[in-house]
Amino acid sequence: MISHMANELRVPLLSFAVTDPVMSPLQFPYFIRTSQSDLYQMEAIASIVDLYGWKEVIAVFVDDDYGRNGVAALNDKLASRRLRITYKAGLHPDNAVNKNEIMNMLIKIMLLQPRIIVIHVYSELGFAVFKEAKYLGMMGNGYVWIATDWLSTTLDSSSPLPSERLESIQGALVLRPHTPDSKLKREFFARWRKNPDAPLALHTYGLYAYDSVMLLARALDKYFKHGGKISFSNDSMLDALGKSGSLNLEAMTVFDGGEALLKDILGTHMVGLTGQLQFTTDRSRIRPAYDIINVAGTGVRQIGYWSNHSGLSVLPPESLTKPNMSASQKLRHVIWPGEAFQKPRGWAFSNNGKELKIGVPRRVSYKEFVSQIRGTEYMFKGFCIDVFTAAVNLLPYAVPVKFIPYGNGKENPSYTHMVEMITSGNFDGVVGDIAIVTNRTKIVDFTQPYAASGLVVVAPFKKLNSGAWAFLRPFNRLMWAVTACCFLFVGIVVWILEHRINDEFRGPPKRQCVTILWFSFSTMFFAHRENTVSTLGRLVLIIWLFVVLIINSSYTASLTSILTVQQLSSPIKGIDSLREMDDRIGYQVGSFAERYLRDELNISESRLVPLGSPEAYAKALKDGPRKGGVAAIVDERPYVELFLSSNCAYRIVGQEFTKSGWGFAFPRDSPLAIDLSTAILELAENGDLQRIHDKWLMKNACTLENAELESDRLHLKSFWGLFLICGVACVLALFLYFVQIIRQLYNGKPSEEEEDAIGRENHDSSSLRSTRLQRFLSLMDEKEDVSKAGSKKRKIDGSVNDNSVSRHSRRLDSFNSVNPLD
Repeated sequence: MISHMANELRVPLLSFAVTDPVMSPLQFPYFIRTSQSDLYQMEAIASIVDLYGWKEVIAVFVDDDYGRNGVAALNDKLASRRLRITYKAGLHPDNAVNKNEIMNMLIKIMLLQPRIIVIHVYSELGFAVFKEAKYLGMMGNGYVWIATDWLSTTLDSSSPLPSERLESIQGALVLRPHTPDSKLKREFFARWRKNPDAPLALHTYGLYAYDSVMLLARALDKYFKHGGKISFSNDSMLDALGKSGSLNLEAMTVFDGGEALLKDILGTHMVGLTGQLQFTTDRSRIRPAYDIINVAGTGVRQIGYWSNHSGLSVLPPESLTKPNMSASQKLRHVIWPGEAFQKPRGWAFSNNGKELKIGVPRRVSYKEFVSQIRGTEYMFKGFCIDVFTAAVNLLPYAVPVKFIPYGNGKENPSYTHMVEMITSGNFDGVVGDIAIVTNRTKIVDFTQPYAASGLVVVAPFKKLNSGAWAFLRPFNRLMWAVTACCFLFVGIVVWILEHRINDEFRGPPKRQCVTILWFSFSTMFFAHRENTVSTLGRLVLIIWLFVVLIINSSYTASLTSILTVQQLSSPIKGIDSLREMDDRIGYQVGSFAERYLRDELNISESRLVPLGSPEAYAKALKDGPRKGGVAAIVDERPYVELFLSSNCAYRIVGQEFTKSGWGFAFPRDSPLAIDLSTAILELAENGDLQRIHDKWLMKNACTLENAELESDRLHLKSFWGLFLICGVACVLALFLYFVQIIRQLYNGKPSEEEEDAIGRENHDSSSLRSTRLQRFLSLMDEKEDVSKAGSKKRKIDGSVNDNSVSRHSRRLDSFNSVNPLD
């Protein structure tokens, strides 16, 4: 009401005690808050709750504007961190002496699961709540009490606090507006203690009051220096209202310099007892901060600080020059209610005997996982139930549960619909073979997976007998074709390299073709009779023989495996080949496989066939798509393994194409999901999880070894490196060979035809090209004299200017001298 009056009269209103976040300059343009808004105090509380990993709190507040608006701000700050207020308990401001109402409120809180209580009241009402809470045992182990700054104000101003009150707040966390330590502050406290008329110990709001007066004094000084005057004028609206009523409003006048004084106040920057006093654009103090204290023993302990600049820290905010990283957010050790040093879990099951309603699927197939005990309504057994029971038994507290069957008992229920019933409040959780998939994790929280799962393809298979053509099976068709081409290619390359100097690679065309074929394929058995003379030919041959050695060894090993080990075959190789076919696909009723095949893999719904039992699986696979059955079945691995343990005519083909697991579902942010996850990990570590698995799912009727069908053929991709090396060697050898031929073509003595063509080159260039081509082909085909090649070495010692005729004459003379008789 005073703020409305200040607006009408244009008088700036400085408040050092109003912390209500609703007081906004948009609504009250002349209102200036020199303290800190509860908006920041509630953000500090939300940071504490988030730091310790708690998810839900209970708010106890005084039911007026101060309390309601403060709790509304707390709710917003918690929601921004995915936290929430579970229950709001409002108390009338005059209920400090109403013991029964406070007791009833605390009993309701005791019946709730959260154990984090934020109390935002006035001092007398707050101590009344703490007194009754201690009487009910709510100030003991497991509870957390967080009080706003009303309690720190009382602790600072009432020294010493009566022992009864101090005893009732042991272990509580308290927020106090932060004021930096400074020389100015210490000197002021020294003067205050010397004042015999000081009635109370000075608390933070007293410092705010002092700074507010100093701020106004400086602003008035600035106002007068700028020529401001204190003058008032009448308001026509007030005059009209005053004449029409009995309130005498016409006596009230409007301050003429209100706007200028307001501007001077907001523009004044000073360092006071509470630190830097400066305002932001929304008229809040810059860098609001709070001390976080812990009531312990006969006093309080400072465990840290919070500011909107640095967050939670054990260092004063003014000492931090840059924002504190989230990984560095921390507080000192806390002594919790009940003198506990370990962080409370933050929640517990209520004491009103309420049982958790746990939904359990009423399966009609694969009852080894979960099934209802015959003759009972709420009793179940199976692998999933045993895992859940074992995990609950590891929890450090009792969890009363009641299993609620879900399904009509005639077919497997929809697990997605069952999970959705958690969000509607019908179930407090769901236990069973529930796959953790994306659309379900968006609405509920799952525990740690207790069983690995994923979709696989099951198809019939046939045994491959070692018949008359079994020797062809080690290589696939492409491998056979490429290998044969390589044999021919290498034979041709060696023939080209050896043709001019090796008599074994010469002769009529028919004989040469036979030689190429014989030489090529005889290298497979290292039985080639032709010798290679040229260096390039020998290089190509040695590399090719290495390739043949690897191919022979691989072929022999694969053929041995085919003839001695049972081989399996299926036309379906995995989910990709299944998608390309038009045959029908089976899936389990109620499984998420239907949605995945339809929505993710875009398989037509007309191809999908629901099947409800292992017997239906076997019959559909046996009949096949031609007799109204299915070509394959897509289901989760645990079901498939159990199915294959008693049906040896089918196998998993391809790889598992989704990765997921089974978990227990609970509402979002449920602390029970976190505790059960820890218990499941403990079961896995101590071996109990495996023992439960073996108890229900270990079957010996049919071995599962080599269940996944893999192709036993050797493919080209395993040998392409060898073929590449051999091909490069052949191409390189051919290149060097042709370089030598071309050098002989241009460096040798031209023939008579070439000389005639050269003489006519200006008249007929095509004749020259034709002559040279004929010369090139003749060089390719003519027999090169090996002795001529050897004499090239002896030319180095002779004169380069001697012609071939003189060299030949000298050799004849030398020969005749050695053989005079001849």
